[in-house]
Amino acid sequence: MSFYIGREASKLWKRICSETTIELSLLAENWKYLLAGLVCQYIHGLAARGVHYFHKPGPILQDVGFFLLPELGQEKTYISETLFTTIFISFALWTFHPFILKSRKIYTVLIWCRVLAFLFASQILRIITFYSTQLPGPNYHCREGSKLATLPRPDNILEVLVINFPHGVLYGCGDLIFSSHMIFTLTFVRTYQKYGARRSIKQLGWLLAVIQSLLIVASRKHYTVDVVVAWYTVNLVVFFVDKKLPELPDRSIAAAATLLPLSSKDGRTKEENYKLLNGNSGDPADRRQRSQINGKITDDGNTHHTDSTLNGV
Repeated sequence: MSFYIGREASKLWKRICSETTIELSLLAENWKYLLAGLVCQYIHGLAARGVHYFHKPGPILQDVGFFLLPELGQEKTYISETLFTTIFISFALWTFHPFILKSRKIYTVLIWCRVLAFLFASQILRIITFYSTQLPGPNYHCREGSKLATLPRPDNILEVLVINFPHGVLYGCGDLIFSSHMIFTLTFVRTYQKYGARRSIKQLGWLLAVIQSLLIVASRKHYTVDVVVAWYTVNLVVFFVDKKLPELPDRSIAAAATLLPLSSKDGRTKEENYKLLNGNSGDPADRRQRSQINGKITDDGNTHHTDSTLNGV
């Protein structure tokens, strides 16, 4: 048993090292896109903070969702945030699964470049929308009488440029149409819908997106229109932006081989790196026959195997 555990641990470590080599080479080529995506996240946060200075509390507007959904109350607003955090962390962990699992369809660096592009396009539309018309916020801290409803006039430009995270995100006002939480949620769900492997998780993702929508309205964090607009806007943005972006390369052994170095500092050859990608350490003790993986993953998470060789993919 200890021999088996040690052998599998060794294979896992070699797989992580091999995947790290691939991802670092992709990062060297695409770091500008990742950096631009992160800068856009900061710009979005800055815009949301800026509109808070202009927010004027007032009577809550008539909303069909407020009539249909019972109010959770101020003490239960954490429920929607907990669900959103769960979705966010789960998606982030999934994007790093190629470092651990043998069946993989994505490259971590490339998938995040794609996700950040979707987020940027959606958030630009969101900024234009909530600066066009400022509605009185329905959230508890945005109502009349709350000290947090409007930010005091800044003493210097630094107060505007520094985003008070996470307080400034959780207690913002004025950035209503459309919901930022739904931008992230729908972007993550649509990305997994296309590149994920398990049909059950895809279905669960859409179910959680619906539940998240209902919780946002029930928590009075947004009006129903903010959620409805997010549903069709984000889906349309992802649909059209996805068509403009180059498709992710195939994660077959042959395709991944083009990203591998011919040799490494520890003396491994390119052929040995093939074995690492396939989860085969090359250890004589591991004499189980393995077929090549063609990179295609079915909806139930199984990988199709063929008897073809590398150059037959």
